[in-house]
Amino acid sequence: MSWRLLADGVLVLHGLYVAFVVFGFVLILIGIWQHWAWIRQPLFRYAHLAAIGIVVVQTWLGVECPLTTLESWLRTRAGEAAYTQSFIQDWLYALLFYQAPNWVFGLVYSVFGTLVALAWWLAPPRR
Repeated sequence: MSWRLLADGVLVLHGLYVAFVVFGFVLILIGIWQHWAWIRQPLFRYAHLAAIGIVVVQTWLGVECPLTTLESWLRTRAGEAAYTQSFIQDWLYALLFYQAPNWVFGLVYSVFGTLVALAWWLAPPRR
């Protein structure tokens, strides 16, 4: 298996992680509004809270995401260019042509994490 294919696999995994955090939160909000019982499933809610919690804590500590580090290392091994900034910054720049200091991303992650915690309070998990 090639280094490039492994790097692409890590990129897909990273994208799925981000999608789970963002779209999971959207589904939780819709579920609160629509009274969906499944959004209160403890496994889903704990996994979602942990996923955003990890991102927030890493940002506060100034730690680069391990998936970004792994993908960059694999791309370097494949002879490709590694990321020059974080995964999120790189993709936001590519998608929105927008750059921001690291503290802005930390603030956005922290606010998002607070909103997830608020949703947790509004609709706590139930068995």
